[in-house]
Amino acid sequence: MGMFDKLLANLKAGRKTIVFTEGTDARILQAAERILKEDLMNVVLCGNKEEVCAAAKAGGFEVGKAVVCDPLTYPDMDEMVAKMVELRKGKMTEEECRTLLKKSNYFGTMLVKMGKADALLGGATYSTADTVRPALQIVKTKKGSNLVSSSFILFREKDGQEEKIAMGDCAINIAYTDRVDKDGNVILTAAQQLAEVAVETARTAAYFGIDPKVAVLSFSTYGSGKGGTVQLSHDAVLEARKLDPTLVIDGEFQFDAAVSETVAKTKCPNSEVAGKANTFIFPLIEAGNIGYKIAQRLGGYEAYGPILQGLNAPINDLSRGCNAEEVYKMAIITAGMA
Repeated sequence: MGMFDKLLANLKAGRKTIVFTEGTDARILQAAERILKEDLMNVVLCGNKEEVCAAAKAGGFEVGKAVVCDPLTYPDMDEMVAKMVELRKGKMTEEECRTLLKKSNYFGTMLVKMGKADALLGGATYSTADTVRPALQIVKTKKGSNLVSSSFILFREKDGQEEKIAMGDCAINIAYTDRVDKDGNVILTAAQQLAEVAVETARTAAYFGIDPKVAVLSFSTYGSGKGGTVQLSHDAVLEARKLDPTLVIDGEFQFDAAVSETVAKTKCPNSEVAGKANTFIFPLIEAGNIGYKIAQRLGGYEAYGPILQGLNAPINDLSRGCNAEEVYKMAIITAGMA
């Protein structure tokens, strides 16, 4: 649990409350039991109380200290609806908001927005989109952020040493294209968006004790290839340096140039990142998703994430293939970052 020390210290410093949107899921209940037994944080389980209790009993899980909140019987629902109507600023009617708040993903997000909880973890059965959408509509992006992105922290022990790397974006942004206004003027380039992912991923890496050396990846090193994502990755490096002049970042790199000092000496000998990279930025979601899963399944890394970046509150997404151990650790990550 070495990489969790800072998070656990935060949890001890101030009591946090986490919302689980899928309160009847056995994996959630098993993780909640452990969290409550270890007294790490307060737990809110969304769902019908009878159904949550029945699921807990069926699995043999003791979650009596958790608060069960049912969107269909929540006593302050009128206040919650009014707040959501205000937040949506005419984009949703009162009836539309009330309908959405019957769903645990929206209901749980509003609990965070209204200060009833500090953090939210969902996605055991919900899709990533169903976790991110209410977060974007209700919690919204933090000041200075133009998009929500994600990163994974990967950890393994090798020869008695901890090895940690970060990868982004592997779960949210499918591809990067210029954003334009209604008149067709570019307001945010694709490279600026990828640069923001790089900066945010480096910040997440640093939070987990990684001294980020950021490599923006492609199938080319310093212009050795043409087309595809080469220009995007190259330009993103330049934009990231503008966003954070202190950031140690370089590229575009092929993966071998980013991690192998031998290859780096041949392809990019003067780079302070090449051959030493520990934070990897992918120009397409396909590459990122495949990359982290290769590291996880063949490289022996434990993968923690996706950790959502750019939001005003810690709201994270689970893989629908997660197990209770992953839920437990992601709950520590999510609440610990509050």
